[in-house]
Amino acid sequence: MPRGMHGNSQEKSKDFVGAMKRLFKELKNFRVLIYVALVLASISAILSIVAPSKLSSMTDEITNGLIVNRENMEEIQQVIGSRISDITPDKILLDNEITKDEKEEFMKVMGKIDIHNQKELIEGITSLSQNVLNKMFPEITIDGQKISSLEQVQYIKIMGSFDEDTSKEELYKSIEEMPESIQKVIKPYMNIDKIKSITIFLIVLYVVSALFSFIESIIMTDVSNNFARDLRNRISVKINKLPLKYFDNKQNGDILSRVTNDVDMIAQTMNNSLSTLVSSITLLVGTIIMMFVTNYIMAITAILASLIGFAFMIIILAKSQKYFALRQTELGNLNSHIEETYSGLLVVKAYNGKEEVDKKFDICNEKVFNANRKSQFLSGLMMPIMSFIGNFGYVMVCIIGALLVQKDMITFGVIVAFITYVRLFTSPLSQIAQAMTSLQSTAAASERVFEFVDEEEMLLEDNITKVLDKKKAKGNIIFKNVNFGYDNKKMIIKDFNVKVKSGQKVAIVGPTGAGKTTLVNLLMKFYDINSGDILIDGISIKELSRENIHSLFTMVLQDTWLFNGTLKENIIYNRVGVNDKRIKKICDDIGVTHFINTLPEGIDTLVTESDSISAGQKQLITIARGMVEDAPFLILDEATSNVDTRTEELVQQAMDKLTKGKTSFIIAHRLSTIKNADIILVMRDGNIVEMGNHQELMDKKGFYADLYNSQFEL
Repeated sequence: MPRGMHGNSQEKSKDFVGAMKRLFKELKNFRVLIYVALVLASISAILSIVAPSKLSSMTDEITNGLIVNRENMEEIQQVIGSRISDITPDKILLDNEITKDEKEEFMKVMGKIDIHNQKELIEGITSLSQNVLNKMFPEITIDGQKISSLEQVQYIKIMGSFDEDTSKEELYKSIEEMPESIQKVIKPYMNIDKIKSITIFLIVLYVVSALFSFIESIIMTDVSNNFARDLRNRISVKINKLPLKYFDNKQNGDILSRVTNDVDMIAQTMNNSLSTLVSSITLLVGTIIMMFVTNYIMAITAILASLIGFAFMIIILAKSQKYFALRQTELGNLNSHIEETYSGLLVVKAYNGKEEVDKKFDICNEKVFNANRKSQFLSGLMMPIMSFIGNFGYVMVCIIGALLVQKDMITFGVIVAFITYVRLFTSPLSQIAQAMTSLQSTAAASERVFEFVDEEEMLLEDNITKVLDKKKAKGNIIFKNVNFGYDNKKMIIKDFNVKVKSGQKVAIVGPTGAGKTTLVNLLMKFYDINSGDILIDGISIKELSRENIHSLFTMVLQDTWLFNGTLKENIIYNRVGVNDKRIKKICDDIGVTHFINTLPEGIDTLVTESDSISAGQKQLITIARGMVEDAPFLILDEATSNVDTRTEELVQQAMDKLTKGKTSFIIAHRLSTIKNADIILVMRDGNIVEMGNHQELMDKKGFYADLYNSQFEL
């Protein structure tokens, strides 16, 4: 498909670094806002990174309210266990505060039990007198809570009844039977105030982060839209400053693509990718730092688990890229075939070419199908892989985290924090990849836009002060040794000389490529001549501005152009003070009144591209537009090529009235329409080979006579 139909904004840039430098240079008026937006995006990302550590603390606080205080329980067991192991007969027997009977009872009990049998040992110890127990288990303090010897013995009795088969439910139920002092130090306790403060902190954190992100989004949207508007304004101004030779070498679709697709690509990237890239990099770096600060083992686990998945994704991206490129190529071929077929549908039907066209369509369609199937299949794997990366990371974090919790190296809250970190780590990686892809496309788009903006403009006319008033213009034109070529290697007009007097009707004829339209373009100063001069009423066009020259001419072209608006607006285009009476007279003169009367709203009918207005009717309207302009010079470039013979006669009569008293130039291939011209210039290869009126040229029986007679030959 032609380049202009799709645009080139998806191509890779020629110089990525240079293109981005130029883009940021052009953004100088918006730099403060961009910096503010990027700072806000970074702060928003940093706040998101801080949240998991607070979430970990809250999880630990909640966990404390669900499970016993293992540290205090182990401390109690360790103290009591060490005291039991330290029991020796000498320690009791030598204590003067213990009575003789209590000593005998102690020896009796200790003699019966097997100290290696925990159950017998606990039963024996708990049967001793309180005085002995006070000596064996003096008061202890855990977390500021005093635990007496009696309470320690009660704890020993309860815990001694458990074995390896005891369930957690039974263990937690037994806590209610323990002394109050022990319950206070080992019973699950949830610090609601602390949880509440952390919750409020997290809410504020997330709200502030979202608020910063929202403000950043508004700023970047405003910057991108304003920058895009400024770019379009610059392009619009630039178009009017470019010479016509630029448009001769560029496709209209390509220029439109620069104004629309490429500018939109730049605006879209600025709105999304730029801030996303900064926040994603901040999030990625910050997440890695926080993970290693929290626990390096879990950090390595999370990063490796995620990178393994991304390795698969990179492989698939590399494989799918060629199929995406192939899909675009084949889609372009298919669209080209469809466009070609529908533009020539009458020919296809007339020559019964449906079978051949369908066969070619099926081939193109099959190629698009295959390329699309492969590219979509591979791209369809992206989301499952991304899901796998996240889930695989979660699983590894949970497995390694459980092992570390079991070894008391981390708390359960750390696992919860790392599950969040895995999400924060994988998300920016994919966002950075997408942002870099967008930046590549944006670099290519910006190169195309700024390439257009940097195009060489027409020479400035600030030093031109002369003005030729069209009301005072006499209408004399002299071409003096004019030479012109679209490039210096090939001259189209060679040493052209002619004098046109005021009021003369000059016809320019010749074969295709002889330089007829080029001559008129030079006269209108659409192109600058290479050498020689063109004088209007004795004044060189080099001394007159283009705007001044254009105001002196009424120009009716072969190519019709109607814009969306009423017929009246199309006829009086860019003119003021034109009354309805004058418009009606012009329409009557050229025979377009009947057509206007058939329309539902008459001359106020709205004209759109979808309206079925014939080429001839469009040309009549453009001729009427030209007749509205009261200028001393008139140019008709194949102005009657699309009208029928009867209408042409009416138009010719109107033209005779229009050209009366005006200097007019008529370019025509129908030589029968210029028989009444005062001068006929016969051009071939950029030179005038014959000059005179119709009868004089026919009498010469030269090149003009051959051209004239050839149109009547079978």
